[in-house]
Amino acid sequence: MISLREDVFPRTLSDVLLSDQTGAATLAGPWRVWSMGFAAPCQVGFIHYDEDEVQDGQFRVVTRYTGFSAGTELTFYRGTNPYLHTHWDEEYRVFEEGEPSQRYPVEFMGYMEVGQVIASRAPGVREGDVVAMTYGHKSGHTANAEWESAVRLDGLDPILGIYVAQMGPICLNGLLHAAVDRVGPQVADIGDGVRDRTVLIVGGGVIGLLIASLARWAGAAEVAVVDATPVRRILAEALGAQAVDPGQGEVWRWCKERWEHGAGDRGADVVFQCRGHDDALQTAFASARRQGVVIDLAFYDRGAPNLFLGREFHHNGLRHICAQIGHLPRGINPRWDMDRLRHLTLDFLKDEGDAIRRHLITDVLPLCETADFIEAVADHRHHTVQAVFTGPTVEA
Repeated sequence: MISLREDVFPRTLSDVLLSDQTGAATLAGPWRVWSMGFAAPCQVGFIHYDEDEVQDGQFRVVTRYTGFSAGTELTFYRGTNPYLHTHWDEEYRVFEEGEPSQRYPVEFMGYMEVGQVIASRAPGVREGDVVAMTYGHKSGHTANAEWESAVRLDGLDPILGIYVAQMGPICLNGLLHAAVDRVGPQVADIGDGVRDRTVLIVGGGVIGLLIASLARWAGAAEVAVVDATPVRRILAEALGAQAVDPGQGEVWRWCKERWEHGAGDRGADVVFQCRGHDDALQTAFASARRQGVVIDLAFYDRGAPNLFLGREFHHNGLRHICAQIGHLPRGINPRWDMDRLRHLTLDFLKDEGDAIRRHLITDVLPLCETADFIEAVADHRHHTVQAVFTGPTVEA
């Protein structure tokens, strides 16, 4: 792992091309790939490795954009992610004490990439295409078309493509779990769980604001976002949601005075919990209506000592559902798969992309300048909603 301050991430495509045995450098020939990761706790670093020429069935992309997933990636930066301290047993699906599943250096991070195809020997993948993929914060990637998904971004602002391969489906999977909870596994439409219903979003980060926009797009009667950060409340309102300031009083009281369904039945029909703190989950439980549902997309890397399941969760008969992207609802009609969620994300961004670009993407900077940026975000010296890193320019 090479410290960022000791080396320079490539700025142009020509910086990564290597000469072949004839002394020529071609787009399909050997090249050097750079990857941004974490050398140690609170230390950004780069590795590099060389790839051979593109083979039959493969295609190669140079990175245009890669999105920073602060919630997940900062747990690796700070060293709080459970993979760094415990062993994940894939068969029994539990974390156990013992040899950690991952150690520093963490060489690859990121799952929100947009690349431009510069060489292809794979049917159906055209040189020049701009595609959404998941391969990490790298200068580029040589992919196997048989098992790596690449979604062409025809007509879409390329920077919005960071949401297509993974982040958009993460959020849509939350809506899908809400739909199954309401209508069962034969879901007809992604909006079946929120249409004409009251929706509360706890946490106004990228996932929370995207879900707020998706819920409105899918037909929710009213959407509210609760967040303590003023700029995030401003963004929620700009995206058409109600903004709730937890500093102005109890969030549950705001919800239950605003949304009345009958005697003793007040609160949000559906709550999407998008902030990885136990007090946020407690707020979600208190704000839901009787026998309501809390769809949880948060990551609680520091535990939940302030969670009290003997309160509203127990006495209001609530349902708490974890909706992570690796788990589509069990038993759902198989036509609901990742590919469909990716194309639904494309549909959403074609309709709402201008607002998403204007309000969610707050920082755009080259990958070679990420160390100081990530340090400032982690130390709360800089506030970001969605940061996007740019890769090498395509001019060889």
